Amino acid sequence: MSTIAPETDRRFPSVAEAGEAIVHCCRRLWEAGLIAGADGNISVRIGPKALLVTPTGLLKSELRPEDLVRVSLAGEHLGGFRKATSELDLHLRVQAGRPDAGAVVHAHPPTATGFAVAGEGLPGDVLPELTLLFGEVPLAPYAMPGTRAVGDAIAPLLAGHEGALLANHGAVTWGPDLATARIRMESLEHAAKVLLAARGVGRVAHLTPDQVHALARRRGNPGHEQTDSRER
Repeated sequence: MSTIAPETDRRFPSVAEAGEAIVHCCRRLWEAGLIAGADGNISVRIGPKALLVTPTGLLKSELRPEDLVRVSLAGEHLGGFRKATSELDLHLRVQAGRPDAGAVVHAHPPTATGFAVAGEGLPGDVLPELTLLFGEVPLAPYAMPGTRAVGDAIAPLLAGHEGALLANHGAVTWGPDLATARIRMESLEHAAKVLLAARGVGRVAHLTPDQVHALARRRGNPGHEQTDSRER
């Protein structure tokens, strides 16, 4: 069996650090109602060629660090006595397409997933907070959960985005570390709730292209071009 020693490379969290962070994140997501039961999965980069991921089939609110699984970026089992999440390929595809991502969070936030069920992504020209964190949150086409088709669906959306909705399924976010990826998931759901409330009032006011561009510059993407979601 392959072995790794991530503790020797301080560019990445140790297995112990990543394990505690994942357990904490799972509980926070559950407390916020963004996952239920065994739903959702998380991965954290623990070395240049390894991830620590959640196992399949366990209640996320009751996970322990020893339940987590170490895998290579090729999907090989490196450590842990449980089986890795059935959505492992999704995490591997994000890592392959976004090597700057240190963590990936997949959850089922109810309101955002409602938009995914309705066949909509979230526009990047409504809430400044969402624009700063994401820009647009696109919708990936439906793919059977737990299959490579999910990775195929998300792959074209990785460049230029920090998360996506999965049609009839849920949402996925990524970031340089787990705290950022979790914050993005929480903010995605909050934005979906606000957008739904605005539609209930009767009107969604969009930011101007200049306002969106200014926010995009603050996000560190001066070349960002925002399509007016009203013209889609």
